[in-house]
Amino acid sequence: MGAGTLAISGLGAGLRPARAAGTVTVLNWQGYGTDEKWAVEAFKEKTGIEVVHDYYNAESEMLTKLRTNPGAYDVVVVNSARTQQATAEDLLDVIDLSKVSNAAGVPAKLADHPNFTLDGEHYGVPWVWGMNALAVRDGKPRPDSYGALADPAYAGKVGLFDDAVTAVAIGAFMTGQDMNDPKDLKSVGDWLKALKPNVKTIWTSEDQWNKAFSAGEFDLSVYWSGASVRSKRNFKLPVEFVVPKEGAVGWLDTLAIPTTSENKDNALAFINYMIDPAFYFDWATKVGAPASANTAAMDKLPADDLNRKVHDPKYLDAMTIMAPQPDERREAFSNLWQEVKASYAG
Repeated sequence: MGAGTLAISGLGAGLRPARAAGTVTVLNWQGYGTDEKWAVEAFKEKTGIEVVHDYYNAESEMLTKLRTNPGAYDVVVVNSARTQQATAEDLLDVIDLSKVSNAAGVPAKLADHPNFTLDGEHYGVPWVWGMNALAVRDGKPRPDSYGALADPAYAGKVGLFDDAVTAVAIGAFMTGQDMNDPKDLKSVGDWLKALKPNVKTIWTSEDQWNKAFSAGEFDLSVYWSGASVRSKRNFKLPVEFVVPKEGAVGWLDTLAIPTTSENKDNALAFINYMIDPAFYFDWATKVGAPASANTAAMDKLPADDLNRKVHDPKYLDAMTIMAPQPDERREAFSNLWQEVKASYAG
């Protein structure tokens, strides 16, 4: 069960759920917006469409579920860096943005991003964006560079995100390389390995981060922008999110429709609801959310809202959005990160 909606069991094993008229089945990370109990209830009351969920724990798992369960899903949340891989396998359908009225509020920079457009056609609707950068404990000096992760002042007080792409991106920033295609991975690895005296925690989940930060395990960490808002608002943690001068590791999530969806009209209706400013306002202010790709939704937030402050539109120009990666490069990143982590343990 997840956030008040029914999780379909066994889909990964190739089983298909019973389909009823007036349903839309969503594949997403658990607890990530689409399965908010109040939201799915409001959508059903408004449209008569019941929202059903299945979940994935990694983007590779998401792709596997799409491959092995044709017809099982109607909407899938896809990191735009994965869209080209999915479309190359004919897993995603073209979406006519004119049929998604709230997409009118999405600026062209995001609506037409090359990560998920091909020959002028869109294979997803921009939903939310966010950043991986730094979080620092209130009262500590505000870092202006990822170089602070190596500052002796933070000896034994640094937390790193257990993600190869993010780790390599930061190492690339600090060695003057393109984060999406660094040519000298050895220098990236050497920079990351040099952090060993400072690294206390390598975290994998928001819950783990909150507990470790509360316990005082670290004062400076790589963190997610939206999570920093939730940590501060919901858990009253003394944390400030900082985008260093090198810029943030940016990401853009889309709402896409699998090619084999059997409820595409329902899928379009749900996608339109998910980028509605009214839904986003409640999600952002009551729970904590990444930045909406819909400018009208962000403008609906109060000027002093923490989420709006953290996700200042200026960062859209300053951040580098994760790009699609060929399998061999993604594997090289993963191997390097495993090597770095082994050096911390040694």
